[in-house]
Amino acid sequence: MAEQPTFRTWPDAGQPPRAPSGLFPSGPVPGPTRPTYREPHPIQAGALAAGAGLTTAWLLFFGLLGGDLRGYVWWTVLAGAVAWLAALLLVRFGDRGAAVGVAFVTAFGWAIAAAAVAVRWSTAGWPLW
Repeated sequence: MAEQPTFRTWPDAGQPPRAPSGLFPSGPVPGPTRPTYREPHPIQAGALAAGAGLTTAWLLFFGLLGGDLRGYVWWTVLAGAVAWLAALLLVRFGDRGAAVGVAFVTAFGWAIAAAAVAVRWSTAGWPLW
């Protein structure tokens, strides 16, 4: 008959366990005491970049329709308004990442147009009408 294997036990197996020092955590990591809310549909970087790129082209093409500063500014305002309407529709029915890209680039394009108006206004007078 084969002998049963013997198992070695640690010398302090019969003593009560000591509290851990905390240097090396033992056991599960304690979770947050409050619930953590996660976005069900997070914004993707690719969609944001696509929205930003298309809006840049959109504003550029409309800005080139203006022959002078006045035309550039009014075409940029019109194209930006249409882009923001598209961003609102994207937020509601489409991809919110693309909507963020559209809104960001539109605001930046409007800021460029406002800066151009401010520079012209400071040197030659009000350029829009």
